Amino acid sequence: MKKLLLFSIIFLFNCSCVNDISDPIEKFQQYLVNSGTTGSNVFKLYKDGDIIYDKIINSNAKGDKNIDENTIFAIHSMTKTVTTVATMILYEKELFKLEDPLYKYLPEFENIKCKGAEGVYPCKNPLKIVDLLTHRSGYVYYLENGENWLTGTHRSLYPKYINTSRFNNLDEFSKAVAQQPLEFEPGTMYSYGLNQAILGRLIEVLSGQSFYEFLKDNIFDKLGMNDTKFHLLENERSKLQPLRVNIKPNSIFNQTEYNLDGYTAALDGYSYLYDNKAHFGGEGLVSTMSDFSKFCEMLVNDGVYGNGRILSSESIDIMTAKYTNGYPDPSEPGVFPDLAGYYVGFTFSVLENPEVDGTGAGLGSYGWSGYHNTHFWIDPENKIYGLFMSRAIEFDFSIPAGLKKASYSWIKTE
Repeated sequence: MKKLLLFSIIFLFNCSCVNDISDPIEKFQQYLVNSGTTGSNVFKLYKDGDIIYDKIINSNAKGDKNIDENTIFAIHSMTKTVTTVATMILYEKELFKLEDPLYKYLPEFENIKCKGAEGVYPCKNPLKIVDLLTHRSGYVYYLENGENWLTGTHRSLYPKYINTSRFNNLDEFSKAVAQQPLEFEPGTMYSYGLNQAILGRLIEVLSGQSFYEFLKDNIFDKLGMNDTKFHLLENERSKLQPLRVNIKPNSIFNQTEYNLDGYTAALDGYSYLYDNKAHFGGEGLVSTMSDFSKFCEMLVNDGVYGNGRILSSESIDIMTAKYTNGYPDPSEPGVFPDLAGYYVGFTFSVLENPEVDGTGAGLGSYGWSGYHNTHFWIDPENKIYGLFMSRAIEFDFSIPAGLKKASYSWIKTE
């Protein structure tokens, strides 16, 4: 808390009217700025092979920056979707099986411990690779005291292990995490956590390359994602979008009295140093609107980009299959209540009940988001993707829901 008070936060003064905007998408983007939910933001909508909407709304607020084609965003948990695709590329090469125990490749996970009613005990179930892909491993995000970070984010804005100051490579990280007792027996329930960061280390072992090298060779270079990486050079740091901070007291993520409201460059969370090789596969990438659009286009086109195939359609089917019931399910207390109508696949939330969702998105639509309010969805039924970029906390699931409602409403009128 004391450290937070030292950060220079510039307060938001600008506000403009949205009542005279007829375009529902633009109106929603402007609402996000005016309400202080985000600062400057950008949204792109693709359908049937064409970009049909592409608009930047700049806040013009003191401390914010205007977005342009060179703006870099911290995409945080959207990194997980890239790691999932990378893991499936190795799966297609038959370098592992989904049901393989993780210790077969990372021996430090052989004698894992679980938490129980009577204390910590040796886990009965082995931790399987599929458990990491589906967030059913028993690993969550952790505070320093071992509590779940998601229920106390403002006691520490970033989790314990996902730390480029503490770790310089994924081998060190993996060995440290393996000593952390799991919240429950692997495979028995869903709880969102640091699973894809562990998968980054698995990819290194299976491929014989660094995690970033593997992503670059197999995804980024093939898609032309030249600005998607784990580091920022000095001349690139000025392109990183400032963080809009809107932390309200006594809210779901903030059980304290303090309030932060403004813009800062002090809460990046990661060093983004070139020489640091702790490349966290669940959290650590930066990207641009142009770059991540290519990733979305590959997914909406069933694994194909241009004339090349990145991923098989069978792998996409596996990634988006149902592994965890959505909300509400009393046996799955860890699923997100904001995603009613969706089940959980390999990280992705997948729409199984469009009526409950109520946004107009097609059955089987899937996607994910990042901590600083980057969001995307893929709608295979309608050959649509939507991609939103900003940098803002608090995280807000109502942003993708609002964008979907506005987008499908706008498409119907065009």
